[in-house]
Amino acid sequence: MSALPLAFLSPWLLLGLLALPAIWLLLRLTPPKPRRVDFPPARLLLDVEARRETPVAMPWWLLLLRLALIALIVFALAKPVWNPAPAAPEGAGPLLIALDNGWPAAADWDARAASAETALAAAEDAGRAVALVALADPAREIGLTTAGEARERLRVIAPQPVSPDRRAHLPAIETFFRAHGDAEALWIADGLEAGEARAFGQGLRAALGERPLTVRLDSTGSARGLAGAANLPANLTVRALRAEAAGPETVRVRASDLRGRPLGETEAVFGVGAREATATFDLPVELRNDVARLEIVGARTAGAVQLMDQRSRRRAVGVATGATADTAQPLLAPSYYVTRALAPFADVREARGQGASQAVESFLDQKLPAIVLADVGALSDDAHRRLEAWVENGGVLIRFAGPRLAAAPDDGLSPVRLRQGGRTLGGALAWETPQPLSSFAGSGPFAPLTVPDDVTVTRQVLAEPDADLPDRVWATLGDGTPLVTGARQGKGMTVLFHVTADTRWSNLPLSGAFVDMLRRVVDLAGTGGGQPQAAEGAAAEAGSANAAEARPATLPPTRTLDGNGAFRAPPATAKPVPAEGRAFATPDNPPGFYGPAEAGVAVNTLAADATLARLDLTGLDAATGDVTVAEPTPVAPWLFTIAALAAILDGLAAFLLAGGAGLLGRRSARAAALALAALGLALAAPAPHAQAQTAEKPAYDERFALEATLATRLAYVASGDFEVDRLAKAGLEGLTQALASRTALNPGGPIAVDPAKDELAFFPLLYWPVTQDAAPLDAATRARVDAYMKQGGAILFDTRDAVSGSGGGAESAALKRLLEGLDIPALEPAPRDHVLTKAFYLLNDFPGRYDGSPLWVEALAGEDETEAADRPARAGDGVSPVLITGADFAGAWATGADGRPLLPTSTDERQREMAYRVGVNIVMYTLTGNYKADQVHVPALLERLGQ
Repeated sequence: MSALPLAFLSPWLLLGLLALPAIWLLLRLTPPKPRRVDFPPARLLLDVEARRETPVAMPWWLLLLRLALIALIVFALAKPVWNPAPAAPEGAGPLLIALDNGWPAAADWDARAASAETALAAAEDAGRAVALVALADPAREIGLTTAGEARERLRVIAPQPVSPDRRAHLPAIETFFRAHGDAEALWIADGLEAGEARAFGQGLRAALGERPLTVRLDSTGSARGLAGAANLPANLTVRALRAEAAGPETVRVRASDLRGRPLGETEAVFGVGAREATATFDLPVELRNDVARLEIVGARTAGAVQLMDQRSRRRAVGVATGATADTAQPLLAPSYYVTRALAPFADVREARGQGASQAVESFLDQKLPAIVLADVGALSDDAHRRLEAWVENGGVLIRFAGPRLAAAPDDGLSPVRLRQGGRTLGGALAWETPQPLSSFAGSGPFAPLTVPDDVTVTRQVLAEPDADLPDRVWATLGDGTPLVTGARQGKGMTVLFHVTADTRWSNLPLSGAFVDMLRRVVDLAGTGGGQPQAAEGAAAEAGSANAAEARPATLPPTRTLDGNGAFRAPPATAKPVPAEGRAFATPDNPPGFYGPAEAGVAVNTLAADATLARLDLTGLDAATGDVTVAEPTPVAPWLFTIAALAAILDGLAAFLLAGGAGLLGRRSARAAALALAALGLALAAPAPHAQAQTAEKPAYDERFALEATLATRLAYVASGDFEVDRLAKAGLEGLTQALASRTALNPGGPIAVDPAKDELAFFPLLYWPVTQDAAPLDAATRARVDAYMKQGGAILFDTRDAVSGSGGGAESAALKRLLEGLDIPALEPAPRDHVLTKAFYLLNDFPGRYDGSPLWVEALAGEDETEAADRPARAGDGVSPVLITGADFAGAWATGADGRPLLPTSTDERQREMAYRVGVNIVMYTLTGNYKADQVHVPALLERLGQ
């Protein structure tokens, strides 16, 4: 391997350098051109006396110049390239390309796709079979394909918003290498240790045995991530991550709300050698509560996005107590433990120097969503009336027991009726020992919490038993009595802790569970800023009599991120998450928002405590290279330029040595020499357009456009399912052969397309096999598909489910998702007089692999009976943009390399022949439109001709 990033595309031409010694000898022996001088007769007398003479030789500098000129030409002809593309694994056996397509790969996905394309091109030139494995996709059996087929699949592979589960692919990879003993492997890695990358590399090395392994990875560590966003009392912070402990670096982090409106922007500064930095947003709490998305500006990866849900909002909570303030002993104040338990997640407002009634009215004036009353008994009539109306309108009232509450009459602001007095250790209603916390109700907000084993209660207020009491209990003591109760009241709710807010009756305020319990209760409230906005749905679920049925155990996805960090409709494979959320995303639970907007949860790509680390390949027997190399630059144009300049200098030197110095004294000769030199320089300089062509690599889309337009081709929409795509390709290949043998059309091979990225206008017909997990189209893709149909394109949707006979299966539901938002015309089953029945063959129905499925087309305008009777074929204004079937056309058309059908038909081989005829008619219909309907004019034309 050369130490310089220089390679020769035709290295065998360097053998021409071996001729330099012979050329040197030849130039030494060749005398210089004789000079012309006037005949001097007198000078002959001076040469009568013989003397020793030295033959005239070529000057050494001229000899060196000419040798350099020849060497430059040889080097230029060898096509040197600066920063050549990484070499592909060499060999004759199959090549396995393992491609990391997790979120870190999105940062330089184009470079990774180009690297894989380079390897595929080399394999195609060598005639090698290829297996392409996307490591962030679900693991499946690995099969060999041609390089061309792998290139089509590469076109539809996209970065996923999760880390690749590489080890899940190892069993299939090991089976592949056992079946192909001469296979080699190329791993295009993302360069991060996430997803057990090193363990995967060791497994890949072990599966290969002595065969070579090549690894290309990102040596620059371009992936950046965000994790651990926290809405603190004074500001909002988020951790910015990088894998390389490199020099100082600054990244910008943007905050935006659910609608994408920017709320602020700040910087995270990495120190020298640091892999973590903190971005701090100094925003008012009202704006911080609106933040739903944090992202690194320009990163464009799912890992560089951190989503925040209602759990991250800081609710403004008012805390009031009925006890007399004791400034000398603040640790004994009932509000001390409550305010500190609320501080990590709420904006606590205390009413210092005010009575309970005054404090409540102050909180109501501030329109707080939640209020805590610690041992508050009676309130003033006005405060009580306003507080009750506040709860009815959506406020969440949290009360703690104590002597004052136990002695106060029922005020209607508690979830249960209380028994007068209290239950104490050693009292009339006594325990033998302090009672432990036993359980949390499965339908209450504390259900996901772990019951602590160190919480004990020595005194409590008791609830009067009634029929609704069991549904209102959220936490229970060891003897079955309630510790926490809650109930819905209007649009809001009331919650009661049956112990004090300090440690007189229980050690609960000293437990970490106290913080979690208060967080869960406060989360039931809104964020303020107007009328109390309690999370009505959550409140209803937590406090209803049928809570177990009303509160969902899981939350469905509503908006998810793709690999580039953009919001998309959830894929069909996305599954609901538990109601308490997930620590980080998985393939089944991609990052995004789950559940309703007002009470949903956010799932992020990276866990709160995540870090990024570089992939360490030390000890792995593999050839490594960089996936993000600089653009290859041909050096030959510059060498030819230098050679041309050397040739000009050589000609000028020969001119001077031949006596041309005297001519230079003439003005006209000097002008001619300068003009000749300028012309030589102009001719020697590389042409500007040539430089532009060498500096810019032809776009990937341009090659796709050339492939699609040099011949008429059928196209199919790649579904991402290997088996479905294989059959779709084989089916269109079979139909292409039938068209070439039966019609004047000679189409090229079919092409796989991705509607989100590829230009569709090149194809007259798209075959779209519908899979069960087909995801809805995003807005941009819908616009592209709509434009294609409106500009004359036709799409044949095939649900392939006619065998079920129901028409309402998973594929039909997936078709509805695909068509949602598209401008689809009214459809009808193709009538017997439709142009499709006569476009090439005469058809009565449209069978595929399955018989009996109608072919749905655009409904045509009605005709009167007389006109319909005279018209042999009905036609609309052009071609139907949408055709829908469930007959599995591709399954009937598909043939193997030996020409044999790949799948059986539902009846006999005659049905397969009819399926081919249907396919020919559909293609002819899309290419020629309604020309067959012109037969309606034949009787009139014959009558005019008098026949």
